[in-house]
Amino acid sequence: MFPILIAAFFASAVAFLGATVTDIGPWYRSLVLPRWAPPDAVYGIGWTIIYALAALAAVTGWHATRTRQEANRLIGLFALNGFLNILWSLLFFRFHRPDWALFEVLLLWLSVGSLILVTWPRSMAAALMLVPYICWVTFAGYLNMTIVRLNGPFG
Repeated sequence: MFPILIAAFFASAVAFLGATVTDIGPWYRSLVLPRWAPPDAVYGIGWTIIYALAALAAVTGWHATRTRQEANRLIGLFALNGFLNILWSLLFFRFHRPDWALFEVLLLWLSVGSLILVTWPRSMAAALMLVPYICWVTFAGYLNMTIVRLNGPFG
């Protein structure tokens, strides 16, 4: 029970910090968005599901590790992923730099991909729980690229 509480706490902390730096104010409202961009409400629902699945994947993957070194590596990858998740929101929404966020989203995508690759050999279930995350980041990256094309240059 204890690991799930820790994972839930950290997933909630990442969600909270990401939401704190996300500002859907005048700057964001002034951006030209593609017609296929989802409504704002979809993001909260999507991220809630992704954070819950990521927390479960972290616990499931952690339980499947065989050594302390494997467990530490997995925790480190999840921590890096959380940092990159928050950094994207900071670059896009606070610094108003979708162009920088576009480069950063590649790092975020690679971190999710790394989590899938690392968890797969020990727990296919943990890896599969991360598939919606990488799908969402792929979509978000394409949306980010489209926003840059429609609105750039920035800075």
